[in-house]
This record gives sequence, structure tokens and C-alpha cells, in this order.
Amino acid sequence: MANEITKTPPTGNDSPFEQIKRTNDTGNEYWSGRDFSLILGYSDYRNFEQVIKKAKVACFNSGHRIEDHFVDITEMVDIGSGAQRPVSSVYMSRYACYLIVQNADPSKEIVALGQTYFAVQTRRQEISEQELEDKRRLLLRQEMKTHNVRLAGAAKEAGIVKASDYAIFQNHGYMGLYGGLTSQDIHSRKRLKKGQQILDHMGSTELAANLFRATQTEEKLRRENIKGKEKANRTHREVGAKIRQTIKELGGTMPENLPVAEDVKKLETKHKKELKDNAG
Repeated sequence: MANEITKTPPTGNDSPFEQIKRTNDTGNEYWSGRDFSLILGYSDYRNFEQVIKKAKVACFNSGHRIEDHFVDITEMVDIGSGAQRPVSSVYMSRYACYLIVQNADPSKEIVALGQTYFAVQTRRQEISEQELEDKRRLLLRQEMKTHNVRLAGAAKEAGIVKASDYAIFQNHGYMGLYGGLTSQDIHSRKRLKKGQQILDHMGSTELAANLFRATQTEEKLRRENIKGKEKANRTHREVGAKIRQTIKELGGTMPENLPVAEDVKKLETKHKKELKDNAG
């Protein structure tokens, strides 16, 4: 099969890598290790398994969860006369395929072609995912602004009037969600500069957790008609703590350990410019 590959890096449906791509019931793409080893010209799958091991190590070292990109499975293969036997294989994501060709035998021409192909395709996917993340951040940051105003209104009804008291109230919410860290602690932990707001440097996952904290606290304060600064502070912290516990139970990353994102104000400026250019 490898001898049929042209010297020009194939793209789209013409690529042999695309031709062996599979799609599951939810529309997610994946590749079978057995199919991939044949494309790369490995006649003995045991030799290809060594490449898989190296790719898994590279995946781990790059900060990705191996199980998100490599799924060990057992496949049935034909052995003649209509009989089949089980063999070990692995289902791989596009990123896993990229790591595979980076760790395969470079003397094989098809490997070099694969490196070019998956480098381009992976980069396209990264750009697409980043654009989606930027849009989510813009939307969630705006929602956060709206619901912080509503939260402030609910807190005022509970008896928190002074700005200094509201800052303490907000810190209780952060301490619940961030395992005892105050807003200043979070600011320092994320190494933000003076004047930079922590909400402006949160990714969509962290923003969503804080939005949930704000909306649920506001609703609880109003629903239970909570009065008094002490009770309001305790309520905010308890809500944050419950959300943190849920994240833990789901196996998620604690918010204080999530990466710092680009200033959302830059995204807003970029978005406004794009809208202006499109309108023009």
C-alpha cells in the first residue's frame, strides 16, 4: 500500500490517512492502530507497538491525558475461511496520529508525508479550537459582568452595602471555590500584574465555574431571603465550596490550577475590529 503513495503530500479525501479514518456514533473521528501500521508499512505490528509507546510518552510529556488520545482495544481480524481471531489494537485521535508519525521510522517515505499532513491538519484543528475558545470566553465574560451586577444587588438586599463589605463577600465566594484562596491569593498565584483582573485572564472552564458560583449564590440569597453580612458571606462560601466539590467528583482540574488566559480585553478589541472590517 505504501508504494502507491505519490511524492506530493496528499490532502483532504485524497490522503491515505483520511481514507482509513473512522467516525463513531457521536461523529468523532479516530484511527485504528492496525490500519495505521499498514499505511506506514509496518508488516509486523509488534514493531509498530514500540512507536505507539513512544507516542504515548510524548503525549504525556506535552501535558495531554493519554487516555484522551489513545484507547487500547481488541479487534477481530479475518484469518481465512470466514474465521476471525482477536488482536490487540488502539484507537487514536488525530493528535495521536500526529505523535505517531513523529515517532515512526523517518526513513519511510510515507512517514515523512504523514508528518507533513498531520502537522498541517493538527494546526488547523488547533486554530479552530482556539477560535471556539475565544468566542466562549467573550460570551462568558460578558455573562459574568451581568450576573456580578445581579449578585451585588442580592448582596445589598441581604445587608451588604459598603464597597469594603462587598469585597469581603466576594472573597468568601472565591475562598469556597478556590480552596481557601482569596482574590489576591489567586491574583498572585496566577502571576498577574497590578491592575489586571483575574476574571479577564480566566479560560472558559474557569469562567463557567465562577459564573455558576455567582448565579447560584444570587438565587440562594433571594430564595431563602438571607439577611445579615455574616450569613451572606457564609452562603457565598458554601456555594463556592459545593461547586468545587462537584468539580472534584467529576475528576476536573481545580480552578486555581487552570492556565492563565490572554487578557479578554484584547479579544474584545480584536472582535470589534473584525466586526468593523466585515461591515466595511
